[in-house]
Formats: sequence, structure tokens, C-alpha cells
Amino acid sequence: MLYSIVGTDNENSLTDRLAARPDHVARLIELKNQGRLILAGPNPAIDNPEPGEAGFTGSLIVAEFDSLEAAQEWANDDPYIKTSVYKSVEVKPFNKVLP
Repeated sequence: MLYSIVGTDNENSLTDRLAARPDHVARLIELKNQGRLILAGPNPAIDNPEPGEAGFTGSLIVAEFDSLEAAQEWANDDPYIKTSVYKSVEVKPFNKVLP
């Protein structure tokens, strides 16, 4: 089943985010290579895909996991959690309707 993983950033976490990004992206590439990643990306803090020092407010990942528990376990192991980029993460089942 698909699950949405929504991480919300702590304020002023851009430096930590940039430092942890290679490890965070490596995990996403692993999901992609397994054919389980539907989409992933950050939420810029301003209306610009390159927000610069404004940074980001969070991220969205939609991926396939065997269960809600497996999705939560994967999310809990994210480098952005371990480095306090995220102040919270919400994992929910997701039904893709379109496209």
C-alpha cells in the first residue's frame, strides 16, 4: 500500500537540513531503485523552488510499504529526524487516484 510521509521542519533548520541531505536523499534513491517511490520533495518556505536562506518548512514523500508500521519505522529512521531537522512526522495510508 502507499503511504504519505509529511515531515515538518523546525525553525532555522536549514543548516542541519543541508548537512543531512545526502543521507536523506540516499534513502529515497534506494526506495526509487526498488520501484517503491512515487514522489518526494521539500516544501520551500517561500513561493520559489530555490528559496535560498528562507529554507524549507517540511517535506512530502509518497512511497509503497508493506504496512503502516513499516512506513512509520522507515520514517522514524530518517536522517532529518536524527539531526532535528524535523520537529514532527506524520505517516498516513494514501490512495492514489490521479493521474
